[in-house]
Amino acid sequence: MPAMTTAAPAAPGPAQPSRLALYLQLIRWDRPAGWLLLLWPTLSALWIAADGWPGWHLLAVFTLGTVLMRSAGCCVNDVADREFDRHVQRTAQRPVTTGAVSVKEALLLGAALSLVSFGLVLTTNPPAILLSFAALAVAIAYPFAKRVLAMPQAVLGIAFSFGIPMAFAAALGGAEWNLRAVPLSAWALLVANLFWVLAYDTEYAMVDRDDDLRIGVRSSAIALGRWDVAGIMLFYAAYLAAWGGLGLRLGLGRWFLAGMACAAAQALWHFTLIRRRSRAECFKAFRANHWLGFAVFVGTVADLALR
Repeated sequence: MPAMTTAAPAAPGPAQPSRLALYLQLIRWDRPAGWLLLLWPTLSALWIAADGWPGWHLLAVFTLGTVLMRSAGCCVNDVADREFDRHVQRTAQRPVTTGAVSVKEALLLGAALSLVSFGLVLTTNPPAILLSFAALAVAIAYPFAKRVLAMPQAVLGIAFSFGIPMAFAAALGGAEWNLRAVPLSAWALLVANLFWVLAYDTEYAMVDRDDDLRIGVRSSAIALGRWDVAGIMLFYAAYLAAWGGLGLRLGLGRWFLAGMACAAAQALWHFTLIRRRSRAECFKAFRANHWLGFAVFVGTVADLALR
């Protein structure tokens, strides 16, 4: 009688990530550079508006609100771009794109995060609350702008800069439902910061340029063509000149200028990274941009504390 054999059990497949792990991946929890790019100009504006230390309440509101709204924006962006992302090397494995997280789940998560952020804004004042609606509208509009505008990064620049007038409103506004408490200097700082967003998001767009051309998505890297590196450096120069000039007009001095000098040195370093248009080097430049914003923030805080 032949010996009986028992089939070996099949090897277990790779463990599937938990829902929490997928949600954290969706909101880019492992990539804090995104919310830091939002945070530093917002906190710089908050310190300027408060003429120094703004207090723990406003610091907590704007720090947590920045993290929450950036996370909510990732949810909306991934839903809007899910058909495009599957064709882009860098984004093909995002949870919504692969189907690991459904569109409904992503939208519900984004809505929940937005509501928590709105709850934080409700603890400030009416002018800041009014501006929060405009900020939300711009954030939702950005993912769709790349289908229409040649340089959708301009819309992102407004979205990523809206914390500036909101910080001024929260620090200076009263109980009235109007925006007179927000000075023109706050809107000027928003415009100045927009140039910085154009600079770093064009670096980001350079990473995906070949994929974007193939699938028909527009970006500033495509619009600028062979002038992409020159355009980025001009954006950096415009940001540094405008933000620096506004800071001086608002009474900031030598420590602030020292922070701006550190930021300018980083911008020059970025040129050495992006000039060869390597995907890896452009992505490295993009991810390092939060240190540029941090330098400006530290210079602002030091100047207001030590003058």
